[in-house]
Amino acid sequence: MTALNVVVGISGGIAAYKAVNVVRGFVLSGHNVQVVATEAALRFVGRPTLEAISRNIVHTDLYEGVAEVRHVAIGQAADLIVVAPATAHTIAKIATGLADDLLGNTILASTAPVVIAPAMHTEMWQNPATVANIATLRSRGITVVGPGVGQLTGTDSGPGRMVEPDDIVAAALAVLKPQDLAGKRIVVSAGGTREPLDPVRFIGNRSSGKQGIALAVAAASRGAEVTLIGANLEVHAPAHVAVQAVSTTLELHDAVTAAASSADVVIMAAAVADYRPESVADAKIKKDATGDTMQLTLVKNPDILQEISASKRPGQVVIGFAAETEADDATMLEIGRAKIARKGSDFLVINRVGWTEGFATESNTIVVVNAAGVIVGEASGSKASVADRILDVLS
Repeated sequence: MTALNVVVGISGGIAAYKAVNVVRGFVLSGHNVQVVATEAALRFVGRPTLEAISRNIVHTDLYEGVAEVRHVAIGQAADLIVVAPATAHTIAKIATGLADDLLGNTILASTAPVVIAPAMHTEMWQNPATVANIATLRSRGITVVGPGVGQLTGTDSGPGRMVEPDDIVAAALAVLKPQDLAGKRIVVSAGGTREPLDPVRFIGNRSSGKQGIALAVAAASRGAEVTLIGANLEVHAPAHVAVQAVSTTLELHDAVTAAASSADVVIMAAAVADYRPESVADAKIKKDATGDTMQLTLVKNPDILQEISASKRPGQVVIGFAAETEADDATMLEIGRAKIARKGSDFLVINRVGWTEGFATESNTIVVVNAAGVIVGEASGSKASVADRILDVLS
């Protein structure tokens, strides 16, 4: 997806503090964000915070920028408008077409898709007036994300909680995405496997699962039915993507093998341990029992990518990953080409990892090669944007 002009409207509710991460999510996805906040919203979250995160000035006053007709220009330039939080008051104003502030003018002056994330107390959400207003907005094509059920302000709990920022961003971007993967069943593995030494320690890697989660979210947004198999994920997986949790390579092997039997596409984004300890201690290994040195006997784990590739059905697509520390681009590409020849996958995503890149970061740089070793895709940027470029090879 190319960079979008996204307007994030923030209305005056306590959930306004979570809007900061909504803005941040769009920025990290490579989009230009203009914040239109109501005066009430700025009583909950400060203008400097929103300007620092959005990298643009915050728009509030209906009578600012009159010479450039800003009260309609922002809406006219928007590719997407997201209101988060959308209070009962703001929802009512949108439903009735009121334009007594900049946010109302922006929405009325735009032909862009509008997404709202309601946030209010349960009684307000269930009030017949709000129910009618939400029905009106939906009938006009406005996307309503949430609300969730959970802790509200004070001791109240119930429906009315604004859903998490990542879910709002994903749902909003999905509105604009082509549904080119509709009907596809896609399995994505993510994270890093851990091989236990004893009940306390393990051999593992630094993969957080961010790229795999981004792939699962992007695939779901493009219409696919997604199974995400997560190995020790260190980040939140959006609520609309179901996660099957595993830990070791053998557990991942069994889960992927079972899921792949009915999948159209298998994407092996997880960082998999090549070896595991030959034996696992039942109790914590003590230093005074091992001395100054400790020897481990490791045995090879099954090669999941190679097995899945060898057993794939006609028409099934397998995408592997190659995380390499090679500094030279040309040499890294040759390593990737040799790897896809050994593994037999249809595509291989090659990316550089190291102390400060690849694993556990917000961005990634990748090259995709096909079975013949020909480059069929390249991308650099947020892991969300990279995920879409990877999925483009399926179109």
